[in-house]
Amino acid sequence: MKLLKSAVVATTLALSLGSFSTNAAVCLGMACMYNRMTPIEGIDATLGQIIEALEAIQVRNSGGAAGSDKDSDGVIINNIKEALKLSKEINANDKLDRNRNRANDYLKKARVAVQDGDLIKATEDLKEAEKRFLDLKGMIDLTQADRVSQQTNLLNRIMDTPDSAAGARK
Repeated sequence: MKLLKSAVVATTLALSLGSFSTNAAVCLGMACMYNRMTPIEGIDATLGQIIEALEAIQVRNSGGAAGSDKDSDGVIINNIKEALKLSKEINANDKLDRNRNRANDYLKKARVAVQDGDLIKATEDLKEAEKRFLDLKGMIDLTQADRVSQQTNLLNRIMDTPDSAAGARK
């Protein structure tokens, strides 16, 4: 009876561990919960929301918006909030993250300006945010020279890739 009890416990344990490990193969770590897209895709999606907010401001200024001003302000604010949410997907390195936070500051200023009814200031802030998010694309791409200068002999030994130029000084 003791042997049967131990066998049942061991089988149950093995099956339960096996079921958890199959889920781990689908999604590795916390990164898949937050990063659903690459940094470039995140920048493009954020820029799309900024452009939609700018277009909504143009429609509001031209008087073509149906409904009250509060409704059109709500649309603009929702576009800005969605841009802020999508910008969290932009995650490549610390330098990029600092500059993303600075660009987000302009989105937040634009949201406050829309809430205060100052659409001219909101347009300026959205254009500045758009420019800063476009600048982020250039920060992602490392040139080949940067990659070579960042390689070390230790890294090459770990990866088993001999490279005579790695870590070489000019």
